[in-house]
Amino acid sequence: MTSKNENSYGHVLKYVGIFGGVQGLSILVSLVRNKVVAFFLGPDGMGLVSLFNSTINFISQSTNMGISFSAVKHVSELYDSGDEVRMQKFIKVVRAWSFLTALIGMLVCVIAGPLMNNTFSWGDHTLHFILLAPAVGLMAITGGETAILKGCRRLKALAIIQVINVFVALVLAVVIFSTLGQSGIVPVIILMATVMMITTIWYSYKLFPFSLYGSSGVLGEGMGMVRLGGTFVLAGILGSGAEILIRSFLNKVGDLDTVGFYNAGLMIAVTYSGMVFSAMETDYFPRLSAVGNDRKQMCDMVNRQIEVSLLIASPLLALLIVFMPVAIPLLFRQDFLPVISMAQIAVLSMYFKAISLPIAYLQLAKANSIGYLLLEGVFDVVMVLFVVLFYQFWGLIGTGLALSVSYFMNVVMVYAYAHVKYGYRISISAVQLVAIQVPLGIAVYFTTCLDNVLMAWSLGLILAFVSMAISIYIVHQKTRLWNALRAKITSKLRGHD
Repeated sequence: MTSKNENSYGHVLKYVGIFGGVQGLSILVSLVRNKVVAFFLGPDGMGLVSLFNSTINFISQSTNMGISFSAVKHVSELYDSGDEVRMQKFIKVVRAWSFLTALIGMLVCVIAGPLMNNTFSWGDHTLHFILLAPAVGLMAITGGETAILKGCRRLKALAIIQVINVFVALVLAVVIFSTLGQSGIVPVIILMATVMMITTIWYSYKLFPFSLYGSSGVLGEGMGMVRLGGTFVLAGILGSGAEILIRSFLNKVGDLDTVGFYNAGLMIAVTYSGMVFSAMETDYFPRLSAVGNDRKQMCDMVNRQIEVSLLIASPLLALLIVFMPVAIPLLFRQDFLPVISMAQIAVLSMYFKAISLPIAYLQLAKANSIGYLLLEGVFDVVMVLFVVLFYQFWGLIGTGLALSVSYFMNVVMVYAYAHVKYGYRISISAVQLVAIQVPLGIAVYFTTCLDNVLMAWSLGLILAFVSMAISIYIVHQKTRLWNALRAKITSKLRGHD
């Protein structure tokens, strides 16, 4: 392995660790918050929270014109050019469009309230959707200001904002839900959106103070930004729409408890275990875009990202499967025990995501918006169909199996498209790692099906530690991490002599 490759692996490991660490802290606080929500609201209350959140996210993504994504590219280019005048002008463009989309989002939420109410099998929640309209507007403004901070590379500020928001959300959940119960769901959602906006504009306005001077006619200058974000809006609509369809189906066929169980399983198996992928957009995507015209470098970078994602994620996923019977009651309540089997099999989907996500970013790096939208749309359709079909046969655990099968199918589709379109080929070392870690993860899952509890735990832990040992060995082989740590420790010891 050449020095260049060693440095490349070290770079990927470093930034996955940094951004994953920030995300991990946020997740730990969020886990405590969800424990509070589960304690005070129960499964049906969590189902209600899930339906409200998925609905307003759907409206937000449908009306925000993709500014939170597309503005990053334009702001970043102006930031690198050093043209302060044009930079200040474009910041006004972003803020004007953010304000416009905020108004549109709130109006849509109010008008669509009666239609969204059909996602519930009981009660009239039209008023709740109308009251949630300000949250949609606040999310649009927050998205624009976040794009400004990303474009100006204020990653430290973004990390601080994220940490502040999760701690404030925890306090709000404890105080309001303990006092109002389910009646506090709408106030908490609105207050959390307000806090997110305030903390974001606090940093953004210090960097670029708010000013209305020279703002006339700026909307027309943002059409290129809006067009770029259009495809990603459609992809977001498809994704959010798929989640609404799934939750609505589970609510109609089952009940709010079923929706709450599904949401809890999805949260711990997919969302929380996905913190390893948090560095993709911030570090991996810009580097991949820079080498997009060099096929060999492009393939090498994708393969390295797949390997590092699997090296870090695999042991964590294996341990998560083993400790799921402990994690679920700890994070939620005893009446969430039916989630365990569903969440354990759903964790397997993250092995496949570690493979498919680095390849999927090729569409973005190549500015292939149509290909990206096509693959996302097919995945969403496949996921909905599998969840509906598998739930009919195997109930709640079938939804977890459906997620894993959907992500496996996504690997096949994404790889086939990238191979034909860009000539991408997965490396032998990446294939070898997949052939080792994925079967180990599946084997860990099957140990949970054993009737002998002691044997199940023993075999599961042994396999998980085998996965960890393999990852540590390969990291040692591919990087100079241990030599760097040894040198740092030695230099510190010498400094104390």
